[in-house]
Parts: sequence; C-alpha cells; structure tokens
Amino acid sequence: MENAAVVVSSCSSHEDENLYSYKQHPSISQELLLEDQLRRKLKFFFMNPCEKFWARGRKPWKLGIQLLKIVMVTIQLVVFGLSNQMVVAFKEENTVAFKHLFLKGYTERLDDTYAVYTQTDVYDQIFFAINQYLQLRNISVGNHAYERREAEETAMAICQQFYKRGSICPGNDTFDIDPNIETECFYVEPMMPLENRTLGKHKFNFTLDFHRLVTVQLTFKLKAINLQTVRHHELPDCYDFTLAIVFDNKAHSGRIKISLDNDIAIRECRDWHVSGSIQKNTHYMMIFDAFVILTCLASLILCTRSVIKGFRLQREFVSFFRHHHKKEVSFTDQMEFVNGWYILIIVSDVLTIVGSTLKMEIQAKSLTSYDVCSILLGTSTMLVWLGVIRYLGFFQKYNVRISWDLHALLILTLRSALPNVIRFCCCAVMIYLGYCFCGWIVLGPYHVKFRSLNMVSECLFSLINGDDMFATFAKMQQKSYLVWLFSRLYLYSFISLFIYMVLSLFIALITDTYETIKVGMVFFLLYFRRKMQEWFACSIVILIQNPQNSVLLPVHVPIW
Repeated sequence: MENAAVVVSSCSSHEDENLYSYKQHPSISQELLLEDQLRRKLKFFFMNPCEKFWARGRKPWKLGIQLLKIVMVTIQLVVFGLSNQMVVAFKEENTVAFKHLFLKGYTERLDDTYAVYTQTDVYDQIFFAINQYLQLRNISVGNHAYERREAEETAMAICQQFYKRGSICPGNDTFDIDPNIETECFYVEPMMPLENRTLGKHKFNFTLDFHRLVTVQLTFKLKAINLQTVRHHELPDCYDFTLAIVFDNKAHSGRIKISLDNDIAIRECRDWHVSGSIQKNTHYMMIFDAFVILTCLASLILCTRSVIKGFRLQREFVSFFRHHHKKEVSFTDQMEFVNGWYILIIVSDVLTIVGSTLKMEIQAKSLTSYDVCSILLGTSTMLVWLGVIRYLGFFQKYNVRISWDLHALLILTLRSALPNVIRFCCCAVMIYLGYCFCGWIVLGPYHVKFRSLNMVSECLFSLINGDDMFATFAKMQQKSYLVWLFSRLYLYSFISLFIYMVLSLFIALITDTYETIKVGMVFFLLYFRRKMQEWFACSIVILIQNPQNSVLLPVHVPIW
C-alpha cells in the first residue's frame, strides 16, 4: 500500500504543477474553456429533436408543427383535388358534348380517325355544324348559350385558307403553285332565320377549291355555368368555351381530317345568388386555409431561424479552427451545418402559403387560376411528405444486440450512390437519345407511335417498363420489308439492351452501395461493442480493488 500512497502523492504533485501552469498561462485555460463550449454547442446542434428534449428538456416545437402541417396540408389538398376534379370533369364532358353536337356522325372511338373523303361530305359537315350552332337553344340539353358582346351575340366565323395560286395536273406530272397562304372568311349570326330549319351552301357564296385548299376552320364561342358544384357546397363558376372545328387538308392526300378543339376559360360570374348554407361552408374553408397559412408561417419562421443559427455556428467553427489550429475547414465540412431538410421545409412552406392564398381567392371567386394553384399545392404536399423521411430516424427499431437506423441507412445509400447513378444515367441518356432519333427518322412513316420525338420517347420509356410491347410490334406497317426487318432488330436490341443490361446495372449500382454501407455499419458496431467491453471490464477491475487485500483476483463480467 505504500506504493499506492506514492502514486497518489505523485498525482497530487502533478495537479499542483498543472495548477501552477494555468496561473502562469491563463490563455491556455481560456482556450480549453472555449473549445469545450464549442464542443457542447456542436454536440447539441447536431442532435435530433428527441435527443435535445432528453438532454435539456427542450420541447420539439418544429417537430410538432411539422406533424400538424402534414395532416392539414394533406386535408387541404384532398379538398382542393375533389373540387378541381369537378372542374376537369365539367371541361371534358362539355368537350365530348360539343363533338356530338357539331360533328356529323361522330363516335368516341373515331377521335384519331375522324375524316371525310368526298367534296359532298366536306360541305355536309360544314353546314351541319352551322345548322347545329344556329339551333343550339333548341337541341342542347346543357345550359349552353352564345357569347354576348354588349347587347349582341357573337357570330360564328367560317374561314378557309388556300394557296394564292395553283394549277396542278397529276396526270401530266406538272404543277404551278404559289405557296403564299390567303384567308377568306364569312360570318353567321346566331339570330339568322332558317328556312326549313336547315341552311345550305346556296345561302352563301361559299365554294372550296380543293386543289388549293389548306384548311377550313369554324370558330365560335359559347358560355356555360358549372352547377354541379352547388351540390358539394361550393359556389359555381362561369365558363367560356372557344371552339374551333378544323378541316385539315394540308397533306392533299384525299383524306381531310376533322378535329374539334376546345379552349376553356373560367370566369367569375357577374351576378349570382344561392340560397342555403353554401356561404357558411365557404367561410369555414377559408378559415381553415388561413389556419394552414399561419401554421406554415410559424414553421417557416422556426426553420429559417434554425438555418441562421447553423450559419452562425458555421462561422464560429471556421474562425475557431483558423485561429487556434491554423487550419481551414473544407467546404464539405462547412456544408454539414446547412440542414437540407430545413431548406426543403422552407420551400414547401413558401409554396403552401402562396397556393393557399390562391385557393382562398378561388373560393371567393375573385380568381380562377386552377392550374397554378394545383401546381403549387401539389408540389408543396409532395415536399412535405418527402420530409417525413427525416422523422423516421427519430424512432429506431431495435434488435436484441444491434440497433439499425433504417433512416440513416437509406440516406447514406442515396447520398453515396447518387454520383455514380448520375454518371451512369448520363451515359444511358446518350444511348437513349440515339435510339429516339433513329426510331423517329426510320420508323416514323410506318408506325403511329414514332410520329414525333415526344411520342418516340414515351414509347421507348414504356418499353423499358415492359408496357405495351406486343402492340408496339404489331402496329408496325409491313409495306416495306426492309423497314419491317429493321424495326425488329431495332426493337429487340433496344429491349434487350435497356431491360437486361442498363436497368440491371442501374439497380446493381444502388444494391452494391447498400451492401457496402450495411457491411460497414456491421463492422463499426462490432468494433464499438468490443471497445465498450474493454472499457467496462477495465472499470470493473478498478472498482473491486480493496486496500485490505494484497492480492487482486481477476473477475470476468459478461457485458452483452
């Protein structure tokens, strides 16, 4: 025990020396104090809300607001989606109704092939549409009406476009044509009287020179009110329909394609009155939207404050390393202080606030920008739900011996695999674009799915996902055996390359990164476990020392 006393004495003298040195050099103690304070700040900064609550009892206000916001924003989106669904349905149903009203013999299965082939059919189609327009009040089952400008109703415009001069003799293989386009129009007033309830081409000096004809277009405007929203306790909207019936003869192939385009504008109704509780429901929804805005505003303020604190701590950390360790902190380490989740939440909050404001204006019928509001609310909700991934890391799933943080494993896998995935996708896109251009040029004249670059890209992307393969093969025309053979080589090579090789390699990149990180976590946990066993075992030996005994007995205590 004398040896033990000597050891204690030596330790005491060592402490006296340290105390003396601190008195002689007070700056050293200050540096150690600053370093300890910075270490505590860093440790607390990188804690999650649950750990901060356990460490200092700090209530996780941001976490609570985010969970509340997820519920409220989702409810808001569902309500707006149901309202927008009625708008879309009203637009589509009116378009279908107009096709049946103004296109003679129209059926829905003829959308892509609706055409006429004789001059008589062209005139019949034109004057059928004019007659239907003039008799709209008597034949339509909807609440359609003509557009009015001041006290008069707008007229239907019938315009034909044709080459300025043209003489074509296919039999002699000769032609003489001036490609400049001229336009000739006449107008039909809605109040024009009808003879025998029909209108023929003799009523107008209207003739078509089919050798020079490019297009014929009938343009007119109608109005309607969407009353179905009343049953869902919403105020109705007023709609303006600008319709154009186009007879397309640009190809001069003997087939004139007919299409009806409907350009829709939503307006606030000028004078309206609805009995019942619709006004109260509208006010309740506006109050709910205002509460959503306040919640997002609180979230925006808290997250912005946290981001600012992160930048301040970053500057303090960089300054400390520069002055005390003479080292520069790398950009990657500095970016650790920028919480990407807070940036994501700030963006989603801004989008939600703007989208909710537009939604309130739409409900008040002072604005009709459904598309803009849909994009804002849809994007913000997607970002909010994407932010849910962050909170999965706060609730860990434990095994008997090893605890797995699935959130960290997912984030690490995405972060590590992203650079390789981007480089791989850049190479794959080059191959993909090559197939797109090749298919468009070679197969375009013989396959309906390769008519444009956009259609080619959509078709090939569907093939990668295994969709509609047989139809793509079957719809290939067999007029040219060489092109048909090329199409088989083209499609088989594309499917084999992208499904069996490119897609498999893409999945393998992510899988390999996942396995690497998973194995690394296992080795880290095993190493951590061994070190903890050694540390606890050493502590137990020290605790069982007894001054009355001169012999120490080794004791092995199982830790796990």
